[in-house]
Amino acid sequence: MRLDNFDLNLLVAFDILLQEKNVTKAAARAHVTQAAMSAQLKRLRDAFQDEILAQQGKKMVPTPYAMAMHPELTATIAALRALIARKGRFDPAVSEREFKIAASDYITTVLLVPLLGPISAIAPSVKLDIALPYSNTNKAMADGELDMFLGPESFTHPDHPSELIFEERHVVVGWSGNAFMKGPMSSKLLSELGHVGVAISGGDTFIDAWMRETNIKRRIEVRAPSFLQAPFLVLETNRVCIMHERLAQSLAGRLPLRIAELPYEVPPMREMLQYHATREKDPGLTWLRDQIRGLASRS
Repeated sequence: MRLDNFDLNLLVAFDILLQEKNVTKAAARAHVTQAAMSAQLKRLRDAFQDEILAQQGKKMVPTPYAMAMHPELTATIAALRALIARKGRFDPAVSEREFKIAASDYITTVLLVPLLGPISAIAPSVKLDIALPYSNTNKAMADGELDMFLGPESFTHPDHPSELIFEERHVVVGWSGNAFMKGPMSSKLLSELGHVGVAISGGDTFIDAWMRETNIKRRIEVRAPSFLQAPFLVLETNRVCIMHERLAQSLAGRLPLRIAELPYEVPPMREMLQYHATREKDPGLTWLRDQIRGLASRS
């Protein structure tokens, strides 16, 4: 196979096919038809003289050759994406670049929303594609599919650079009409009250992980799919939720909520900004990091 006759876009298809192990799912993820993805798989098989994915019963299984090649391929794709993204000088006033960011609705609300106004003023055509973190976020970061991840330190990828944006406290939030919120919150009362918890992509949140490690129990009666929904679910009930102080303060001015201190010492959550190691000198990403860093320092 000659490289000058090879369509490099097929490498992206190779990567997606190896991750999904299913032509239909790979096609949906790549935003192409199933027929188009099947055609790309055929071209890959012809180019590499290997099945790439072999049918075993109802499943498709990567061949040993494909499995051996995949880690090097993903690293190469990430490096190519970083090279293309750099493009030398970055001028925010005229750039039309789109940055792909993984961030929870909490960090989007308290950090990215306040950033949109200033960015619109100095970079009117720059776009932010914000997605919730998911089970595969670390892999997406390693594969160069994300420009940035914003989230707790414990969720960052160990092999890529990150920096502290701010530290966050947790507080108890309840409806302003909840009689149990009118005085100090004790450990006994907090354990007896019903709670609204949050589950994102089926994983523990920072507070869930900490409470499990310290063997502190709480009775979760309602589970929300996002941090932003949780305070709405305590309204007109005696339930409470444990949430980030910045988000609680932001919503308390708009909703009938009361905020109480936790009855035990929870370590501050370290919110990090992470990017791919190959993009450390990407001028566009450097500019965006500076904007986020500047806003966080003022909050």
